[in-house]
Amino acid sequence: MHSLDQQVLAQLGNWLKAGKFCWLCTITDTFGSSPRPTGSLLACNEDGLYIGSLSGGCVEDNLRESIFKGELAKSKPEKIRYGVAVEDVLRLGLPCGGSLEVVIEPILPAQADIYEELAEKISARALVKRTVNLGTGAVTLQDVDHFSPLSISADTLSHTYGPSFQLLLIGAVQVAWYLADMAQTLDYQVEICDPRAELIANSPPLKATVVAAMPDDWLRSKILDQNTAVIALCHDPRIDDMALMEALPSAAFYIGAMGSERTSAKRKERLLDLDISEAQLQKLHAPVGMAIGSKTPPEIAIAILAELTRLRSAIRDARP
Repeated sequence: MHSLDQQVLAQLGNWLKAGKFCWLCTITDTFGSSPRPTGSLLACNEDGLYIGSLSGGCVEDNLRESIFKGELAKSKPEKIRYGVAVEDVLRLGLPCGGSLEVVIEPILPAQADIYEELAEKISARALVKRTVNLGTGAVTLQDVDHFSPLSISADTLSHTYGPSFQLLLIGAVQVAWYLADMAQTLDYQVEICDPRAELIANSPPLKATVVAAMPDDWLRSKILDQNTAVIALCHDPRIDDMALMEALPSAAFYIGAMGSERTSAKRKERLLDLDISEAQLQKLHAPVGMAIGSKTPPEIAIAILAELTRLRSAIRDARP
């Protein structure tokens, strides 16, 4: 989830704990151009304070005004759509042709414990599904293993909070340290694997999980789905190739390997000899990252994240 939305839930918990009546607003659908994606959050309290963003324009002001006038979500959740009519688009400053569907939930201070627990779990980078009964406003939390896109029916809203993408790095090397720290600010769940225990022992303090294991065994223990990126960083064929053989046949949206053009060409020859198909090999990004002239470890990490961001945006745009 976006870091701003994480701040929204943390502040919501603080307001509720202070005894403030609050409202939580969630974008549940977008049509045409939209400044913020489905799942984006805004919270406001009885004092008129708010945090978060739905449009970056006048929707926030219009919505809060309607809430404080008692026109929306007085006692139970309510769904509203902005920008359907041309006059709405012009008045609210939405992009041409764009519209938003928003669910507004009234939240009592008595629910403070639920949202405090939710904020704590998200801060620990856990995945949590919040389910809302749209008829009564009742909320339940459930720990989950995998991210699921927001879903809404006539009776229920289900929203998974936490990192929607996982980044699995092979190699406890300097590039991995920079990449892990940067990627977590972009809401990746990051893990690093290296069979060389001495490198892990000398690694700097990180929030990412670091595991001493054979990379092929480790990747087999993971679900390599369309929200997964796997990157080999060791420069050691005995380690990198084992990981790539496991990753390339998977559904991972990004599989990369660090190295020069020459190193990458030799790697591809080896993988073909190891029964990786031409079609599977086409998924390999090697040399890894966008060509921005990167040389140093932090520059290489930026190049990798730039390429991941471009591909991740395409995945989100393609989702229904």
